[in-house]
Amino acid sequence: MSNFKDFEFKPFIQDAIQKLGFTEPTPIQKEMIPLILKGKSAIGQAHTGTGKTHAFLLPIVERIDVEKQEVQAVITSPTRELADQIFQYLNQIIEGTEIKARLFIGGTDKQRDIEKLKTQPHIVVGTPGRIHDLVKENALLVHKAPILVVDEADLAFYMGFIEEIDGFAARMPEMLEMYVFSATIPVKLQPFLKKYMESPVHIQMNDKRPVAEGIEFLLVPIRSKSRKARLLEVLEAINPYLCVVFCNTRKTVEEVASFLAEKGIRTGQIHGDLTPRDRKKMMKQIRDLEYQYIVATDLAARGIDIQGISHVINFEIPEDLEFFIHRVGRTARAGSKGTAITLYSPDDEEALARVEKMGIPFQQKDVKNGEWIELKERHARKNRTKHENELDKLAKAKVRKPKKVKPGYKKQMKMKMEKIKRIERKKRNR
Repeated sequence: MSNFKDFEFKPFIQDAIQKLGFTEPTPIQKEMIPLILKGKSAIGQAHTGTGKTHAFLLPIVERIDVEKQEVQAVITSPTRELADQIFQYLNQIIEGTEIKARLFIGGTDKQRDIEKLKTQPHIVVGTPGRIHDLVKENALLVHKAPILVVDEADLAFYMGFIEEIDGFAARMPEMLEMYVFSATIPVKLQPFLKKYMESPVHIQMNDKRPVAEGIEFLLVPIRSKSRKARLLEVLEAINPYLCVVFCNTRKTVEEVASFLAEKGIRTGQIHGDLTPRDRKKMMKQIRDLEYQYIVATDLAARGIDIQGISHVINFEIPEDLEFFIHRVGRTARAGSKGTAITLYSPDDEEALARVEKMGIPFQQKDVKNGEWIELKERHARKNRTKHENELDKLAKAKVRKPKKVKPGYKKQMKMKMEKIKRIERKKRNR
């Protein structure tokens, strides 16, 4: 399928695709759309920014029968923001049609949700906990819904939501079609998949580079400065459209945001401890471009989609290196270019080596007076230190301490060792 027209969607879907500016399906869409149209359970393994949301929305909308006033598809996503985003995309497709869709997420009035369900929608989008609650209350009737989509399944697993998904999936038809989308498939997720999926097709996007094209990866040494002072220097050297600074904990996010505020840099904050109201308000402010800088935990790397990020800064390297890929994948989306900057200290060397094995091509740079300066590759310095250590050992082995020591013997020994090292260096450099 080289063109969306090849799928022969209903005219209103073709119109929506045209309005969205889509022409050629992405690789995950080419593989998944035909499977969902045929009703064949499948696992779509692909990284963020590959077009997977429309890979399930378009064929699901195609299959909805408006004559049946019952739930026909349940789509679950682990965070409120992602569920809301899926719902917005869905509304762009079904606008002006008789297809009814509802969004059910935590942090909202559950009683109001129950009231809305006096008429059952055709498509339900929501977070696992709220969908599970509504099914348990017999307000949301999923027993006839043949389709279940589990989006960001690995994130749902890590956040502990698989039990809730299992709770309402068990009430769905025995011949349930399940479509699982995930960047990774954790081993502990597999029993759940086997329970509901019999011989699913596993579509894996084997990108040689797991990150978007068009990203420039810069490594900036902290040196003798504090990490925060270094971050400030980096921020003064860039002029981003929108920049996300990633930290590993909520506490660090708050500390960094406070530090930047003291320096006159207004920043937004995103972390898991924000109240639903605060998160909603923050996301609106970000979308309205009230902030040029956002300091965030990894919730923003996977759980929230923010458009227009030109720069990503790793204030710290994530403990789970898979999140490095998710973080940098927030920039250079939809064909645009982006910059990913990582601050590092000597303690980060082992993690950086592992990140490089994942296909990240770092450039070593420094910042002085707001200007970027090229640095020698950090491995060169490490190799030089190694060679110097080898020369020290060699020189020490050749220069013996005299049996009878005279004043100044240490100085003489040192001079002899330096001479041997100079001779060896010349030999190696020839």
